[in-house]
Amino acid sequence: MAQESSHPSSTTDVHRVVVIVDENSNPFELGCATEVFGLRRPEIGRDLYDFRLCSPEPRTLMRDGFFTLTGVGELDAADTADTLIVPNRPDIEVPRRAAVLDAVRRAHARGARLIGFCSGAFTLAEAGVLDGRRATAHWQWADSFRRRFPSVRLEADVLFVDDGDILTSAGSAAALDLGLHVVRRDHGAEVANSVSRRLVFAAHRDGGQRQFVKRPMPDLADESLAPVLAWAQRRLDEPLTVSGLAARAAVSPATLHRRFQAQLGTTPLAWLTGERLALACRLIERGESRFEVVARRSGLGTAANLRTLMRRETGITPSAYRRRFGPEVH
Repeated sequence: MAQESSHPSSTTDVHRVVVIVDENSNPFELGCATEVFGLRRPEIGRDLYDFRLCSPEPRTLMRDGFFTLTGVGELDAADTADTLIVPNRPDIEVPRRAAVLDAVRRAHARGARLIGFCSGAFTLAEAGVLDGRRATAHWQWADSFRRRFPSVRLEADVLFVDDGDILTSAGSAAALDLGLHVVRRDHGAEVANSVSRRLVFAAHRDGGQRQFVKRPMPDLADESLAPVLAWAQRRLDEPLTVSGLAARAAVSPATLHRRFQAQLGTTPLAWLTGERLALACRLIERGESRFEVVARRSGLGTAANLRTLMRRETGITPSAYRRRFGPEVH
């Protein structure tokens, strides 16, 4: 029997995510999409997405012949998507099927959101929807991508790129980062945190972090940042500084900075600001309407600073964020 949706057909008001699976598609990114968008969320109390798979063929041989996928919807399901996730496959030099490219173009023309995980950026670029737009892909294919699609503004050393209605991510686990970013954009930080906890995955890694992060085997057992990160997360409302974090980790600020770059691909200050902003979002979602209180409890200091950072990171003001994700919405 053909697979229609992971959710009841009565949930017509739920945002529909459709994944196109084509010959030689990567199972990992398909699994990421299923985990983020396809599972029921009884812990949240409502369905977040109506999730469907479709394919141009009734039988789809997955990457390197690992297995054959059957029982999914036909390609015309892509025409019903609010968000369309395009095929990603390792044979980047092989042209995509004309029917798949046409489906991507139709979705873009009617205003659907498009997502390309890893080599999915090649599918989007081949469809012509990335011309003049920002995108990323796995670092090992950056030269090939630039050669084939010089009109695309490739950002080759980031985890993902959100260019509004078209989003792309780097290889493998960055699909989870982008997926959680989309959930956060659609449903707020609290829901995204709930999804990340179920995944046992970091709730938020900024898209601008580097794809390739050096993770050498430490000479000493205490080089992990986990203890100092956990310590800081419990004290975000306190006047934390980089020198204070370094003292807690018993290293110099320069050493702490190197460890953050090596283990997280970011700086201590950027990480701290991101954690505080995420806390501020959760406080607003839980009903705190006094932005001075939100700023103080999240360690951002003033309502003016909160407004500046939230607009920079989310594109909207705290008031707009409250209207979109506040408790009365749910």
